[in-house]
Amino acid sequence: MTDPAAASARASVHSIDHFALNVSSLVEAKRFFSAFGLDVAATVAELQLRAADGHRWARIFPASRKSLAYLSFNCFEQDFAAIRDQVKAAGADLVAPHDRGEASGFWFRDPDGNLIQVKTGPKTTPVSKAPCIVASSHADERGTHTRSAAKTVRPRRLSHVLLFSPDVLRALDFYGKALGLRLSDKSLDIIAFTHAPHGSDHHLVAFARSSARGWHHAAWDVDNVNLVGQGASQMAAAGFTKGWGTGRHVLGSNYFHYVQDPWGSFCEYSADIDFVSAGQTWPAGEFAPEDSLYLWGPPVPDDFIHNTEAGVVLED
Repeated sequence: MTDPAAASARASVHSIDHFALNVSSLVEAKRFFSAFGLDVAATVAELQLRAADGHRWARIFPASRKSLAYLSFNCFEQDFAAIRDQVKAAGADLVAPHDRGEASGFWFRDPDGNLIQVKTGPKTTPVSKAPCIVASSHADERGTHTRSAAKTVRPRRLSHVLLFSPDVLRALDFYGKALGLRLSDKSLDIIAFTHAPHGSDHHLVAFARSSARGWHHAAWDVDNVNLVGQGASQMAAAGFTKGWGTGRHVLGSNYFHYVQDPWGSFCEYSADIDFVSAGQTWPAGEFAPEDSLYLWGPPVPDDFIHNTEAGVVLED
């Protein structure tokens, strides 16, 4: 386990700037992400995804199969040089940018082979936990509206990403030493959740055990559990019925509904996730597998932890 004193002395990234995903069909990608409630803009040979906050959270590239193209983090200017030194000390070599990536900052590969960018940039994660308000009706008045009056659910921001890893503990150690991410909670070597120390959701990046690296899901924050459920109905109406939820997690405490995308990974509607304030120490815990995944909700589908990228040659 990482020494807390050593962890607190490290420079750290403060947020995810965006991720870039390879998929086999931009047409299907546009249909899926638009139905999910994201703004989808088509540029030359890619899609760009924005949430209600207006930030560009993702780039989607055409490829023969789905994979993570790269993951980009932001840091404060005063931490940039120290993080670059930490990445080198953790054993990573600096490499050329992705052929569609920006040359700013620096690039490297993590121990699983994922391409990572670190650059100075704005803090995209919140500085405090937003209230999760579920309105209650008074006596003698209706508590909700009709289905036809429902508005499209539009996530307000990206919350976190989860990556498959063949060695969760190695990934946890590397991202702690290199990028300053801190352990939130874990379950053996099966799954681990990390946060940034500058004010962060319970998890910014999480790792789940698989036989190979891979992309599991991106989670998108919505106002409350009603919008999680409404988002699930929104996607079902668009024909995207496979997934898991609605339920509530144990680690992170967030309400969730996962929708399976056309490539076997997931997008999650998430609400009311635990938050770690800047400078606070989170009481990281070790949880038994049977008591770590969800508090309530439907049974976990058999394909929820299936890594569709295992056993194939990935494109970067």
